Amino acid sequence: MFELHHLTAQEQADWLRRGDVSPTELAAHYLERIARLDGELGAFTTVTPEAALARAAHVESTVSRAVALWGLPLGDKDLSARRGVRTTYGSRLFEHFVPEQSDEIVTVLDDAGGVSLGKTNAPEFGMPSYTESFVAPPARNPYDTTLGAGGSSGGAAVAVAAGLLPVAPGSDGGGSIRIPAAATGLVGVKPSRGRIPSNAGFASLGGLVTPGPIARTVADAAMLLDAMIDGGAYQYGTRAPSWDGGALLNAAVRGEGRFEIGVMTTSPWDSAYEITVSPEAIAALETAVGELAVLGHGLEDLALEPDDTYGPAFRTIWQAGASTIPAEGEQLELLEPLTQWLVARGRQLGARDLAEALTTLTRFERSVIRQFSHVDAVITPALALTPRPIGWYDPVDAERNFEQQVQYTPFTSFANVSGLPAITLPVAVTDAGVPMGVQVIGRPGGEHTLLAIGAQLERRFAWQRRHPPQW
Repeated sequence: MFELHHLTAQEQADWLRRGDVSPTELAAHYLERIARLDGELGAFTTVTPEAALARAAHVESTVSRAVALWGLPLGDKDLSARRGVRTTYGSRLFEHFVPEQSDEIVTVLDDAGGVSLGKTNAPEFGMPSYTESFVAPPARNPYDTTLGAGGSSGGAAVAVAAGLLPVAPGSDGGGSIRIPAAATGLVGVKPSRGRIPSNAGFASLGGLVTPGPIARTVADAAMLLDAMIDGGAYQYGTRAPSWDGGALLNAAVRGEGRFEIGVMTTSPWDSAYEITVSPEAIAALETAVGELAVLGHGLEDLALEPDDTYGPAFRTIWQAGASTIPAEGEQLELLEPLTQWLVARGRQLGARDLAEALTTLTRFERSVIRQFSHVDAVITPALALTPRPIGWYDPVDAERNFEQQVQYTPFTSFANVSGLPAITLPVAVTDAGVPMGVQVIGRPGGEHTLLAIGAQLERRFAWQRRHPPQW
């Protein structure tokens, strides 16, 4: 039986503008699904049905239908503040916090006509690459609820995969969009540093963090990405290089071009930890590469130059970023063991440690861009392992926990460090029925190339027709 969430986000946007469905009707449809299904999934930490329906009615009566996301339901990641709505940042420290102001990305999506249904689940301060916190139930993979959804945008990915939202915004400082998208069979885009005005990346230490979309199709992701880009005023002198093709949605819809693509299974963590790429991850990569060859793309094997400085420098930046978490004295006991470790280590760092780490990562960024400069894109496994079981990460030993995160996600963080755009594409399913994906990394400002490649593979694999049981 047909239901509204069976439509793509683009189709839902078309139905809204034509009047085939109203913003209130669409919001009510998703709110009913959330109420019925989310108890076993953990996609949301807070649901705001009254505010959502009031917002939908306001959009319907007041907001111009010309805006990009008119009437489309969304969810705010629980690391983004929305005025008057509980925002926990995934932490017991903020379990009852209600902000008085909204973050800029929230305002941008409101201005684009979005209708927020609540806050999507995120781990404590977005630090881990899995979404299992002390303040909310874990975000469970809809394809197998004994498995995690990844993180830190785990709740957003669960909501989109299970049909609780058409698309969702996430944020990515080391893979936090791409990891959960890959684990739950979705498309996830980390834009170039500087691409999105409301959070160009420069405000985060090392320029790591940027917002981006999570969606079922490449075109849906591009639509949300365009709304994020166009909704703000550039506040910095630096911005990502662009292209002359107009909206990025154009590249996703056309899916045109033949490109030179490097194929890579090495990572900058190889010298720091024992990294094993699972047979399932290799099979997904080989499946995608085989289709790219059929499509006529140029392919060549590529390996990162050995670098034993990346791992220690990235750890330093991650710890330094945690040092600013507003917890003192007894408040520190409310934090999870991993976060306590990150905060303690970060506050022990000296100015010289931080300066040397930033210099090392800047040098690494330039090296990667140089190494990739002769190709249009580089394809890697999205994740080294299949989605991890709930409770798999060590809850006590923070050093071991960090190592486990790297072993699961060795291919994602260096795109943040280098500022390059990257997309994950759900090209395969394991024998157990769990999604596996690939990551494609582009040149600076090269989102259009990634979307074109993604659209071509989507036509071959039709992953938008693959859904979990809750669908």
